[in-house]
Amino acid sequence: MKHLDDPLTILVIDDEKGIRDGAERILSKMGFSVITASRGEEGLEILDEKPVAIILLDLKMPGIDGMEVLARVNRQYPEVLVIVITGFATIETAIEAMKQGAYDFIPKPFEPDQLRIVVNRAREKIRLEAEARRLEAERQRTLADLGAEQSRIRTIIDSLPNGVLVTNSDGVVVFLNPALKLQLGLAPDSGPGRGIENYISDQGLRQLILDISRGRHVDFEDIPQYEFSIADRKYLLARARPVLGPRNECLGAVVNVVDITAMKVLDRLKSEFVAKVSHELRSPLSTIHEQLALVLNDIIDQVSSTDRHLLSRAKEKTKGLISLIGDLLDLSRIEAGAVCQEIKPVQLEDLLEKIIDFLGARAKAKNQTLTLQKPDQSLPPVKADPLTLESIFGNLITNAINYTDEGGQITVAIDLSGINIRVQVTDNGFGIEERHLDRIFERFYRVKNEKTRYITGTGLGLPIVKGLVDSLGGFISVRSTPGQGSTFTVLLPANNHA
Repeated sequence: MKHLDDPLTILVIDDEKGIRDGAERILSKMGFSVITASRGEEGLEILDEKPVAIILLDLKMPGIDGMEVLARVNRQYPEVLVIVITGFATIETAIEAMKQGAYDFIPKPFEPDQLRIVVNRAREKIRLEAEARRLEAERQRTLADLGAEQSRIRTIIDSLPNGVLVTNSDGVVVFLNPALKLQLGLAPDSGPGRGIENYISDQGLRQLILDISRGRHVDFEDIPQYEFSIADRKYLLARARPVLGPRNECLGAVVNVVDITAMKVLDRLKSEFVAKVSHELRSPLSTIHEQLALVLNDIIDQVSSTDRHLLSRAKEKTKGLISLIGDLLDLSRIEAGAVCQEIKPVQLEDLLEKIIDFLGARAKAKNQTLTLQKPDQSLPPVKADPLTLESIFGNLITNAINYTDEGGQITVAIDLSGINIRVQVTDNGFGIEERHLDRIFERFYRVKNEKTRYITGTGLGLPIVKGLVDSLGGFISVRSTPGQGSTFTVLLPANNHA
């Protein structure tokens, strides 16, 4: 196969040796490979054996004349460019040759520059045609690759276990995969082309998808997940994202739907198991704890210090188990949605004062300073269950006391931050290393080091706090520096219309 950069071959067919030799000399210097023939028959034989790009053809030759050679070349080798050579007396014949398919002509006698111009024009035409063929082949290859890629992507999406749905900016469904049809109970032959209301019955999810499709959610961080259920106690979780164009314009939405029925059942079974076991254990442990307390009070002067230490440790451990059971029950209630039973407007600064008064004795026992900072003007109330708020801030302040050395300072500050009430619990205690900050809200996760190893706890306090804050539509975050202390910030929506 001839490469574009290889020299082109020119066949000179002319019965005049001077023309053949002169043309060969000029064309060789131009980088062509030149073959010569003195008769038409000889030229046709060469064409049968070797690839030729351009033919310089004399029209007046003995034997087969140039017009006959031109006709055969056009029939058998239509891609070859033929430049006819003719004398002034036969210019009409040259024009006729052009009509019969010759590319160009040059009259005899010709100057070297004339030959160079005509041949260079033919070479450029060959180059452009070759480039055009290459681009077309590349385009066809690209189209084939694109088609194959689209086919692969569609096959992958169709085989996904999760449902996938795509809409345009008008909320019209343009794609849905078989898994989605199965999840939503749609007919197998349901196809795209209709509004989202024809596919999804849940009004809240429909509105969310329409809002995303129309460009009302361009920040991925503010798009909520949507949990919904359909017949037969089937639970689904939808995650939707906008499809953005090259100018960041919204072209529609892509929705991923996951069946979470099994997870829901497992969570319910787990919560029921924890609740049942906790209830079964709490009563006997409380009895053991009370009996240990009685024993210690009655025989404190009759046993050795070693026995007293063992009994005290047993009492302490049973108290820790009772606390753990209480935390587990709290988590079960949070997961079951059985929180915030008595919803009413609460002045949070007043509730914090009561919590600080109650925990003040514990802080005083460690010579700690526990103070409340609040603004001069009254803050809007928070609409919540007071016991839930006591659990949130009681846990945070107790942690601050436990994880701060004797003589430390704990400050509880409350103010208004936009539409939220902000409460910050700050201490100058042990602090938390950055590697632990992402995990302290996980269940049973505790930061253990030389300073904290002897502090008793269940590792459930902060997960409970986060669960309660989430149930109130709030937000909790932490900022900490080892050796300098920590600040826990809670934002709760204010009830400005209470």
